[in-house]
This record gives sequence, structure tokens and C-alpha cells, in this order.
Amino acid sequence: MPADSLRFANDLAAFADGAIGGGLSPQVNALIAQAGELRHLPQQALPLLEQARAAAPRHPAPLIALYRFYFYGHQLAQARAVGEDALAIARTALGPNFGDAPPSDDEARHDAAVRFYLFTLKGLAYLNMRLGDMHEARLMLNALRRLDPQDHVGGALLFHVLTRHEKGETGEAPAAYPVRGWGTVNL
Repeated sequence: MPADSLRFANDLAAFADGAIGGGLSPQVNALIAQAGELRHLPQQALPLLEQARAAAPRHPAPLIALYRFYFYGHQLAQARAVGEDALAIARTALGPNFGDAPPSDDEARHDAAVRFYLFTLKGLAYLNMRLGDMHEARLMLNALRRLDPQDHVGGALLFHVLTRHEKGETGEAPAAYPVRGWGTVNL
């Protein structure tokens, strides 16, 4: 195996391990844990999360913690910015050819790095919808539909909600929403 391929494989494995919490230094893990204990004091928790991110800028765990901090603190624009960073880091870890074709069904269901990327796309679509940027949400959902045609991460529900919104439909959601799946409506 060429050295570049081996390095990429190692980087991808490290990212995938990180997406499920592995490979995080005890110091960074402690910062995240301490911030969690101080979640009721956001002015004290945020600097700890920022320190964790600075200490492990390419690791998914500090990004996830910072994203949650902003999301659950109803700071959706900040959560979106962290999500965009996470998407870029995941895209880099997955390599230059990721997305040329949809990942295999097995990868979409079990590969931590691929799932991290897909769930990040879904989260960004949701945040863009909440922030009123329907065009950007549609772009994210287009990408998600292409990469996850079997809807393993459940992004199709957002697609159906966005489509109803764009059609001006209000009131209760129709019972025709599929539990999973993109349906036959075109993006």
C-alpha cells in the first residue's frame, strides 16, 4: 500500500474511532466532562468547551459537545457554525473521493465516520430550516438523499416537512408521511 494511502487509512480510522469517542486525551475528556457538570452555568462551561476544541481541533468529540451546548442553549446560528466545521472535518477525513457515489448500505448503517457525516448533514438541514434558510436546508437534504437513498439516518422526514412548508401547507402533518423513506416526491 502506498504511503499516502496508508496515511489516509490511518487518518480515517482515527476519525471513525473519534466519532464514537475514542482517541480523546484524558485532559480533553476532562474539560468536556467539567463543562457538562457546569451546563447550568454557561459562562463557565463555554470556555472549557472552547479549550477542549482548541486542544483537539480535528477530533469529533469536542465539536459534538460544543454543538450540543449551543443547540440546547437555543443558540442555533452558533450550533450551525459548529456543524459546518464538523461537516468539513468529516469530509476531509473521508477523503477526496467520498460522495462520488453513495456509500454502501453497510457503510451507511455501520461506518462511524460515514454516519457522522450523514447525521451532520441532517442536523445542518434541520438548523437551516429552524433559522429560515430553506434554500440551504434543501441543498443539505439533496446531498443527504443522494448519499443515503435508503434513509438510514432518517433525513426524509425533514424533507417531507420542508416540502409541506414550501407548498404553504399548514395544520397537522398528513398521516401519509412515511416512517422512513424519501417517497416519490422529487427534490
